[in-house]
Amino acid sequence: MEEEHDNQKQVPISLENLHVQDQSQRQKEYQNTITESIPNLKEVEEIIGYNFKDQSLLRQAFTDGSFQEKCSSSSSSSYERLEYIGDSVLNLLIAKQDYFSYPDLLPGKLTRLRAANVDTEKLARVAVKLNLHRYLRHNKPLLDGQGLLESWPLFDCQRPGSAEHCSKKPLLDQFENLWMQLKTTLCTPVVSVDAPKVLADIVESTIGAIYVDSNSSMDIAWKVVKSLLEPTITPATLQTHPVTKFYELCQKHAFEVRFVDLWKETGAIDVFVDSEFVATGIYSSKKLIALNRAANNAYNEIVRKLSAENNNDDQ
Repeated sequence: MEEEHDNQKQVPISLENLHVQDQSQRQKEYQNTITESIPNLKEVEEIIGYNFKDQSLLRQAFTDGSFQEKCSSSSSSSYERLEYIGDSVLNLLIAKQDYFSYPDLLPGKLTRLRAANVDTEKLARVAVKLNLHRYLRHNKPLLDGQGLLESWPLFDCQRPGSAEHCSKKPLLDQFENLWMQLKTTLCTPVVSVDAPKVLADIVESTIGAIYVDSNSSMDIAWKVVKSLLEPTITPATLQTHPVTKFYELCQKHAFEVRFVDLWKETGAIDVFVDSEFVATGIYSSKKLIALNRAANNAYNEIVRKLSAENNNDDQ
């Protein structure tokens, strides 16, 4: 017994090995929860208002490539081909609708209007509003309902050191706030949101599946698309790009504008008007969104100052 006890004491314990084993066990447990079918195909059909003749098209429309890798059967093909055709169908349907609805609208405005109705953010909001993302078959823990939305970084705090600086909110708080914004702002998207592409993908793949299942009927596809995208963006609700809107305001008042690019260092872009700092935009994941935020914040600040000056002149 003493010799056996000594041998046990000599067995090395590797924390790294334990960590790898723990990760492997978690992944195995997660894979065991994956099912071979969408929870309820009928629910999806009720949500989109269309009954499929070929149910395999609907399954395919909600199958991520990671799930296809796990299930090699033809019935588990990923949504990518349907997304491809759905993207083209959606663009044509919106272009046709806008062309005939607004006969006096110039081509440039028509292009912007179509882009606003089919962009990633708009379609992602549709997916979340209708809870379509909850029916996605996949083999990626990150794509699970809340995990997917938590990976969408919507709320960035102000730069450390400023009066408006705040600590990072817990992920659950971010999720709840994001959920509410997605549910309530379909018509006028926030230009500073970086939407997960997979959310838009499943809307496009659904449209593609309907188009194929309906024997390439554009009329049937439009009936569903119109319902999914409501309320659509119109010329009256189409937002001007924040940078364009800001420059137009400053040109009107002969203000000198300067953007200071600190994005690589801090994820921020500062805005100066007539050599005075007026606003900043922060988004470390994508420079374009930081720029849009900076311009939008600067626009709002200039409008506020102009309004205050006008009020003082009236007194």
